[in-house]
Amino acid sequence: MVKMDGNNFIFFLTICVLSWRMELLKAQMVPAVYVFGDSLVDVGNNNFLPVSFAKANFPHNGVDFPTRKPTGRFCNGKNAADFLAEKLGLPSSPPYLSLSTNNITSHLTGVSFASGGAGIFNSTDRVFGQAIPLSDQVDDFMSVNKILMKLGSSAAQNQTSKSLFAFVIGSNDLFDYFGSSNLRKQKTPQQYVDLMVTTLKQQLMRLYAVGARRFFSAGVGAIGCIPLERVKNKNHGCNAENNFWAVKYNDGLKAMLNELKSELQGFNYSYSDTYAIMQTITQNASTYGFNEIEAACCGLGELRARVPCLPLATQCSNRTDHMFWDLYHPTEATTRIVVDTLFDGPPPYSVPINVRQLVSG
Repeated sequence: MVKMDGNNFIFFLTICVLSWRMELLKAQMVPAVYVFGDSLVDVGNNNFLPVSFAKANFPHNGVDFPTRKPTGRFCNGKNAADFLAEKLGLPSSPPYLSLSTNNITSHLTGVSFASGGAGIFNSTDRVFGQAIPLSDQVDDFMSVNKILMKLGSSAAQNQTSKSLFAFVIGSNDLFDYFGSSNLRKQKTPQQYVDLMVTTLKQQLMRLYAVGARRFFSAGVGAIGCIPLERVKNKNHGCNAENNFWAVKYNDGLKAMLNELKSELQGFNYSYSDTYAIMQTITQNASTYGFNEIEAACCGLGELRARVPCLPLATQCSNRTDHMFWDLYHPTEATTRIVVDTLFDGPPPYSVPINVRQLVSG
């Protein structure tokens, strides 16, 4: 047996730490992932909004999260932002509002700017009272970019250009339109979705201007098939109009991203057809392990969709066999399948390349 004195032990420990750090860096596919979006990827920003009603910081949310506690995620466990980070070999991006502006390190592996109820338009989500719209989320990244500049312009540029900028947003804007007679009077559905696309384009170009080059954008899912919409129909069918305009928006989004790639040098992207992924899961539910595709797991009333997932609500005992956690949001089990598909999936689920190809290029 070899005896080790104090100095040798410290040297040995240092080598071990450096080796571990090198393996960690190898596992990271990008330096960081910066997340923009709504409640599908909010990891707790809304917890810090004093007057917002769009919060998930109470049971039963988080029942399957590693801490078994609600974190502000609108889910029984991890959400899409968490799984995307895992795929990239990164820790989950922390909520922007939880971070100190004086701590550079906390911003280096990613930040989440996502906010439950947020939309592409600043006017979206007036019902819930407060959310962080996309333009403000991009403003917040600009503040982070200034913090990164403390590393030096070259290091900051390298960080930004190689990081992944992920966008999951748009559903709330469509819900606003369907639920507002005033919006319907002001714009046709086509005019509205076209404006959604052009407004999102402006925000992507703002990020490109400060060095962002790798963009992931998820299309809007089959929002006509969520429990909130199914419960409105006697046969629990999907809302065809909502789904139709979700597809129309997605078509415009794909075309816009393709235009940016041809117009902006170095711009690269992966578009995920979340709508198609969700429809595939729905049509092959048993193959994916789901016994329930209509009802929410957490809530009250018909389809557990008459009352939201509040502490007084009931929850299903087996969350893994339900597609939906509450009125709006998928379960952790569904989300894991979606992220697996968009990360490595072939066309038509991911175009023109998937996320793995995007971050490897």
